[in-house]
Amino acid sequence: QVQLVESGGGLVQAGGSLRLSCAASGTIFRLNVMGWYRQAPGQQRELVASITSGGSANYADSAKGRFTISRGNAKNTVYLQMNSLKPEDTAVYYCHLNPWDIWGQGTQVTVSS
Repeated sequence: QVQLVESGGGLVQAGGSLRLSCAASGTIFRLNVMGWYRQAPGQQRELVASITSGGSANYADSAKGRFTISRGNAKNTVYLQMNSLKPEDTAVYYCHLNPWDIWGQGTQVTVSS
């Protein structure tokens, strides 16, 4: 069974950077989409960015120009480089794998003002 393991969250000051990582254990099919979602307290979970196995990326408007999603060479890993972080980026960030709808456990990102 495929599992997603995330790492890289933490506390950072506004304007700082963090890099999130997500690795899929087990065998996954070649064609897939990996993404990052986030959920702030009292808010719905929302897409931050996603990337296909072919490398096509999609970003939420709030992430454009600040965040970069990328795949590892093994294609079973995905990264989210977050720059120019703002307090409103504070949330639990979840890794997601389609088309199997598998979620990671989440990693907390806190941006202080």
